Amino acid sequence: MRYAQGGGLTDAERTTRERLRLQAVERFEGGQKIAEIAAALRISVRSVERWRRAWREGGEAGVLSKGSPGRPRLSDAQIARLERELERGPLAHGWADQRWTLARIKTLIGRLFHVSYTVEGTWRLLKRHGWSWQQPTRRAIERDDEAVEVWKKETSWAAGKSTAAERGAWIVFEDEAGQSMTPPRARTWGRIGQTRS
Repeated sequence: MRYAQGGGLTDAERTTRERLRLQAVERFEGGQKIAEIAAALRISVRSVERWRRAWREGGEAGVLSKGSPGRPRLSDAQIARLERELERGPLAHGWADQRWTLARIKTLIGRLFHVSYTVEGTWRLLKRHGWSWQQPTRRAIERDDEAVEVWKKETSWAAGKSTAAERGAWIVFEDEAGQSMTPPRARTWGRIGQTRS
């Protein structure tokens, strides 16, 4: 074998492979057998068969390189828009909860930009642009910070603490059901250093 199997070729390697295909075409036109061409160019018989089929169907243009398959890239403006949309949260885009999963972000990219990413490609895109898979802070979406501050000011903690201490009791806060109404925490995607609640 002259080169490794599989993709991931650089432009120079792609040019070298294309040159080999064109040498094979010259040999096809000269009437050489597949096995002879494979031995002379030090490539597999299977590759020569594939190239011959492409040459028969499309001529010399059929064996030319089509360029890097690459990954679909979003422009800087599209990345900025995607980040704004992610900041708005999944609820704004029709999902039932506030978790960004890779599948949801992949779907969002498709809806916004008509570009298809794989789940792994979505993960790589997010990592490149400073996003991470994180555990959100435990905080209810409905939390009213102003009401919490008013409650803290109006509640006499000193009296409650001293009464509990005198009786050797604990102070426990529960709702009507005696259980937390908040769902279990699940991971979501967010900016590194900016944990979502």
